[in-house]
Amino acid sequence: MTKPTLIVGNKNYSSWSLRPYMALSMAGIPFAEELIRFGEPQFSKQVRKISKAGQVPILLHNDLVINDSLAIVEYTAETWPAKGLWPKYIPARAKARSVSAEMHAGFRGLRNACPMNLRRPAKLPPGGITDAVAKDVARIEELFAECREEFGGDDGPFLFGRFCAADAMFTPVVSRLETFAVPVKPNTRAYMNAILTTKAFLQWKEDSAKETWIVSDDEVD
Repeated sequence: MTKPTLIVGNKNYSSWSLRPYMALSMAGIPFAEELIRFGEPQFSKQVRKISKAGQVPILLHNDLVINDSLAIVEYTAETWPAKGLWPKYIPARAKARSVSAEMHAGFRGLRNACPMNLRRPAKLPPGGITDAVAKDVARIEELFAECREEFGGDDGPFLFGRFCAADAMFTPVVSRLETFAVPVKPNTRAYMNAILTTKAFLQWKEDSAKETWIVSDDEVD
């Protein structure tokens, strides 16, 4: 099978790009990478040559152009079913899809106040934790607890035991909670540690540390 190519934005900032990267990497699917830098005058033009949506990430595979992180994750799961990117059993799979969709569409308070910035020293956001951020974090912690209690079992430390697509979707959130030193419950901290110490995330973070480009909108301090 032809190796896919994942087109991403700056690894320091591109939370949307991190999601499919985690899914592909943790599933052990070989893929090529291409990075198109945010903030450059030609960014939009370069991206639109590949996808009219004009956004990253983009997956290129077998003459298909797939944009949007959740769509890429779904395509990956369908194309490599043996990798088990979604949980095997229907109730767990339904829950994983539900929380992934909620992540994909929501949590604007956290996103806006705490943009992904992996080079930022871990500290609270300017002005502390707002009510909007606290509300989002409470819901995120509730989701984590539900998944772990209902489906986590003894198969591993992730939301549904073994790493799955839902974990890939929540990885940028975990990075935000870490970067902005958001106070969390012990069970949330344990899950965060599991994500942050995966080989895939550590490689992405190592790559991000080599970038010298600055996107001022994501530098909130």
